Amino acid sequence: MGRAAQHYLIFETAGGHCGIAWNSVGITRFQLPAQSAESTERNLLRRLPGAEPGQPTAEVLDTIAGVKRYFEGEPTDFSAVKLDLDGQDAFYREIYAAARRVGWGRTTTYGSLAKELGAGPEAARDVGQAMASNPVALIIPCHRVLAAGGKIGGFSAPGGSAAKAHMLELEGVQVAPPKPVQQSLEF
Repeated sequence: MGRAAQHYLIFETAGGHCGIAWNSVGITRFQLPAQSAESTERNLLRRLPGAEPGQPTAEVLDTIAGVKRYFEGEPTDFSAVKLDLDGQDAFYREIYAAARRVGWGRTTTYGSLAKELGAGPEAARDVGQAMASNPVALIIPCHRVLAAGGKIGGFSAPGGSAAKAHMLELEGVQVAPPKPVQQSLEF
């Protein structure tokens, strides 16, 4: 993992403070928005303890500009952003590559992604685990991968599944709210 120096930058978007980290190969981490720059930085450094603040490269600046447009609701494509996924499991890399093909305003399911990779339905759990440990959320659009039946599924970023639903709404995707639990009738 530590083959290249890690640099990071915390920046503000319409959705809150985001964090991005990179090395000479590509972007290594992306931190979804939190309310404060401090909490974003703390979350980022928890996963990249050796990272130092740095001056972004032109490619990283382009990605930051894209993130800002994204949180303003503008269709944005991150599929060409160079990533460094060194240290990631080979199957996870395949899952991430497939997830990156799910474009703006579209969704898929854990099971569909597993099937696309030629794996059986039991691999849907692997897809879910890969999405939960996605180091570059948004750039690898794990928020576009839903549970069976179009249910929102889990989301390990700040704000949990509400943040996932908000990101999908930015893209014009309506996610049905969970049905209320039936109240027991008192007689």
